[in-house]
Amino acid sequence: MASLLHDSYLFSGTVVMHCPLIHTNNKAGLHDQLALPPSRHHGFVWLAGLCLLCRSIHIVALGSECPGGVGPGEEVMGQGQLQGGLLWSYLGHGAVVGPRDLENSPHIPAFMEYTSRVFGDVTVVVRDCPSWDLLDSDWASVRSVLEQADILVIKYSVNDKLAFQQVRNGYAPRLRPLLRHWGVPVILVAVGARLHDDGPPCTCPLCASDWSSCVPHSEGLQLSRDLGATYLELPSLNHVFVGRYFGSVLEFFMIQCLKQKAKERPEKRRVNKVNEPRPPHLEQPARLPPIRVEESSFSQDMQWLLERGVQFADVAFYAGESGKELGWAHAAVLCAVSPYFRQLLLGPKARERPQSRCVCRERDGGPHSLLSTWDGGIVDDVPRPDGHTAGRLSRLVVKDPLLCLCLWETLMFLYRGAWEWEHLQEALEEKLKSTLAVAQLMDRIRSFVGREKGLRDTPSARAAQLGPQTLVNLFNSPLYSDVIFMVQGNVLPAHRAVLVARCDVMAAMFSGKYAEARSRVVPIHGVSSDTFLSFLEYLYTDTCCPASVLQAMAVLVCAEMYQVKRLQHLCEVCVCAYLQSMPSRELASTGISVIRLLRRAKCHNAEQLYIWLLHFIANNYLIFSHKPDFLELSEEEREQVERLRWPSRGYLQELSEYQQRRRKLRKSRCIVM
Repeated sequence: MASLLHDSYLFSGTVVMHCPLIHTNNKAGLHDQLALPPSRHHGFVWLAGLCLLCRSIHIVALGSECPGGVGPGEEVMGQGQLQGGLLWSYLGHGAVVGPRDLENSPHIPAFMEYTSRVFGDVTVVVRDCPSWDLLDSDWASVRSVLEQADILVIKYSVNDKLAFQQVRNGYAPRLRPLLRHWGVPVILVAVGARLHDDGPPCTCPLCASDWSSCVPHSEGLQLSRDLGATYLELPSLNHVFVGRYFGSVLEFFMIQCLKQKAKERPEKRRVNKVNEPRPPHLEQPARLPPIRVEESSFSQDMQWLLERGVQFADVAFYAGESGKELGWAHAAVLCAVSPYFRQLLLGPKARERPQSRCVCRERDGGPHSLLSTWDGGIVDDVPRPDGHTAGRLSRLVVKDPLLCLCLWETLMFLYRGAWEWEHLQEALEEKLKSTLAVAQLMDRIRSFVGREKGLRDTPSARAAQLGPQTLVNLFNSPLYSDVIFMVQGNVLPAHRAVLVARCDVMAAMFSGKYAEARSRVVPIHGVSSDTFLSFLEYLYTDTCCPASVLQAMAVLVCAEMYQVKRLQHLCEVCVCAYLQSMPSRELASTGISVIRLLRRAKCHNAEQLYIWLLHFIANNYLIFSHKPDFLELSEEEREQVERLRWPSRGYLQELSEYQQRRRKLRKSRCIVM
């Protein structure tokens, strides 16, 4: 410890070599107290200027440097105890006890207040409180005192470990966020000498009690790091340790405080000049109107496909015992949602009956299939109930009685995305009226979608389920594809059932007496291959992620062509996001014409984007008004942009007048000088 205290300190755990600073402890002037050569006196002329500008420094001290401290209900401290304290020893005989009348400075009885002078004319106001219990009894008052502090000094005795632990565990966590917010310099001072400080601690039984009652150096250093404080250890309060070590660190922070106050004062004087013209106030630009997007209708569209899309169904379900027809479905949707149906319908041999992944041991302890293909497997040209033919047909026999009874609820659950487990369980309970039967059927349905039995139904688990991503495996896939789009020579496979459910124009095209309803290959004109592929991606996945502004506008035009309003609004959001993310310099130099985007938005009935672009041009008026295509705006559009423009004409006129007054004022000052 002696080597640590010899000409060095610890600043928040970092060793800083000791350099003697200014130390005065009476009312004498600065130069009278400096025993320096004449050549070094000139280095402190700036300090005298600081003293003239900044007249006071506030120091708040917390804690006691004496073992035992001050207990609750005891007298805070008398003048005799005060004169033996750390700060009193530093200030010397110039300290005067008594409260000082300061503005907005409440007097708290627990704080002993005294003042002194340093650096000649700088008043030091010290508020010293040795009792930490005040933080519990009157925290609001302590906070008001800490807010006015320029320097905070925290003291403790190395021979009072119990008090140190109370400070570290109870009070330091409350002070830490305040100190970080205010940025007040903190000095943590450990006072007292440990008995075994010259070497390693003794472990014999006679010394163990003494060692456990002292605060180790490492714990004090760790507390200083937590508080962001400068750490000092003083073996005693004599004039050498107090004046040379503690005084040097304290004076360093006082000088830094004087510098900071000297920087702030001229700015205040400059603001308070009466004749200085005030700049005009610039209002914030108007907020851009929001783009509203409809909620997803993916689940409702797929439910409609199950209920009314029998024309495009290619899977028929029959009861195992009676042979009664139970319902119709679509093989593409079932294979996309369920691994079990994928194995059942796409087995290596069509006439073989693959067994279920769900193994039930209800009948004689042996496994059996929940579903199986009809004898004869897949057949063609079987008439539908509405008289249409769709060629390929798969007929499945439902052998499980519970599944046969609740097949419609199961198919509805699968079509809506296979994630609404609560609604499925409620529907099964209402129909079966048996908790055991519901649990058994729920386990079998979990086997359809490959969901583990013990998996909890949490929001994160639902997000990992299918939902709107049910058909992602069918997107641009030839699996059960029954239509091919030819776009710019590229082949894009698709599925009529999905297109009919998700797009009204496609439903009319494939359901009516049009050529597309009877043809497997459908040519698409006027749209690029990438744009139409993005359009199909939305129909299958309910998402849209264009790569650029121009790509988003192209998809918007395609969405307007096929009357998919939600996709159109999503593209509007993408265009707005791309433009709003551009900085002003890039916006001024980009090759994208916002005026032409405005024209296309109006032409393709993108009303929200049209209004947003008008506001966007008005908010960036100084950028777009200098571009040649700004003249392409109609008179009505230009009037609206002029009305909403930012900054306004009135502000620019006030700014011009303000600059003229500033120039005149500068000329008049030069003439006077």
